[in-house]
Amino acid sequence: MAPLTAAASPAPPAYDPRADRRWLLGRPWLFLSRLSSVLWQLISLALTLVVHAGSGDRAVQQRLGKRILATLTSLGPCFIKVGQALSTRPDLVRRDWLEQLTQLQDNLPPFPQEVALRTIETELGAPARELFALFPDYPIAAASLGQVYKAQMHDGQWVAVKVQRPDLPQILRRDLVIIRMLAVLSAPLLPLNLGFGLDAIIDEFGQTLFDEIDYRKEADNAERFAGLFSAHPEVTVPHVERQLSARRVLTTSWIHGTKLQERQVLEARHLDPTALIRTGVMAGLQQLLEFGYFHADPHPGNLFALPGRTGQLGHVAYVDFGMMDSISDADRLTLTGAVVHLINRDFRALASDFVALGFLSPDTNLEPIIPALEEVLGGTLGENVGNFNFKAVTDRFSELVFDYPFRVPVRFALIIRAVVSQEGLALRLDPDFKIIRVAYPYVARRLLAGDTAEMREKLLDVLFDREGRLQIERLESLLAVLENDGPRADLLPVMGSGLKLLLGPDGASLRQRLLLTLVRDDRLNAEDLRALMDLLRRTFSARKLAGTLLARLNPLAAA
Repeated sequence: MAPLTAAASPAPPAYDPRADRRWLLGRPWLFLSRLSSVLWQLISLALTLVVHAGSGDRAVQQRLGKRILATLTSLGPCFIKVGQALSTRPDLVRRDWLEQLTQLQDNLPPFPQEVALRTIETELGAPARELFALFPDYPIAAASLGQVYKAQMHDGQWVAVKVQRPDLPQILRRDLVIIRMLAVLSAPLLPLNLGFGLDAIIDEFGQTLFDEIDYRKEADNAERFAGLFSAHPEVTVPHVERQLSARRVLTTSWIHGTKLQERQVLEARHLDPTALIRTGVMAGLQQLLEFGYFHADPHPGNLFALPGRTGQLGHVAYVDFGMMDSISDADRLTLTGAVVHLINRDFRALASDFVALGFLSPDTNLEPIIPALEEVLGGTLGENVGNFNFKAVTDRFSELVFDYPFRVPVRFALIIRAVVSQEGLALRLDPDFKIIRVAYPYVARRLLAGDTAEMREKLLDVLFDREGRLQIERLESLLAVLENDGPRADLLPVMGSGLKLLLGPDGASLRQRLLLTLVRDDRLNAEDLRALMDLLRRTFSARKLAGTLLARLNPLAAA
């Protein structure tokens, strides 16, 4: 069949809260009827939860979960999106309700088939029966903004065809105005300190939703994301069929995988949930701290487990690239440093990180905040790095919000959503999972490799104090994390990267700093030199390196 050119589509409407408010208020019949419907359903749900939420009867809680699901589903796409975010938060939503909320991912009522077929013909310039060798009569999944069909192309390839729900721009515009109004009115009554206000958070949400309903942008996002992970076989991204995609229709290669929803299902298919979680977290860290471009909606419906493993990593496929965002180089570097400062219990530096990231204003007096951070976050960390997770931090960090001038910068709204969604997904599959057990080794490897100028700069900040003295205990902490990273921690790449940095042209600053700290006050500082050599000898002993090499050559022998 000759290639088809998609029909020209008008530019999608943009999110504009002021213009949208004028539009809705100019239609009082539409505004008042929708507002009364929303208020009636939300107040009715709230009263039901107040009366029955404390019940210990599991059947009662299951009924409440179904009531929440039914209410959000009936209220439409905006409210469904809120429910999707909650479905990844087992720390905020009880498990009985969570089981129901996960159905909001892709188990919603579909819209009529004839509407979908009409959209395909309008957008792609030909009917589905001509574009595809086989097009089904019913979608395989229906989500908040569209529904997906499993179709077959004329060359025999199976593809996913996503078709947008009808009248979405008007529905989103109407509901966002009402949600924004209710949020602004109720904000003073809520136990929140959001700094910029709920209206700014909702505006970010609204802009993201309007970007998400332009499937041409999603196609661009998918191709960019695939390019970033092209050298990572553990991450799969579906291929975009550009000639069969437009503003309201998106066609990609079909992913033959298992949704990352239930541990029992994964294990029944001989897939390792822990390896899959590790991949998801590692990929998320790379997106935030290395690429600066991230998938902001990693809920269970958007991640699939695939067969195969690469080392300790399972194979995972991402889908649905409508909600993406970027992070600046400055913020990436600061976040990397904040992880290290947190683990090293350097709460003064961590307070400065909060200022640099915008969670505290530059004129904030940090002196009373530093001991508060140590009390809240230090207690969470405990004696073991592995005890840390974002759920525990979220539970205790609210203590600081009421007493100190913390705020949530708007640019971090999607980042926070992505991080908590990722950990929420991990906790669904493994309640004992600690995200920092993966995050800190990743940061430690990047620091010790010093493979970029920013990482070399951050490594110097970690290894040397303000007076230029070598902090052996911090280097020991970094190396200890790598040694304890699983039963087959591979030290050879770490040693190779360290030697390459130390002896190569990129290590000039490191060599200079080492020389200055070892030759201090016009004499050789033998104590620091001896401690450094002892640490390297213990870490990279012949026995450990031989074990690492054996594990590489024969994994079964090292098991």
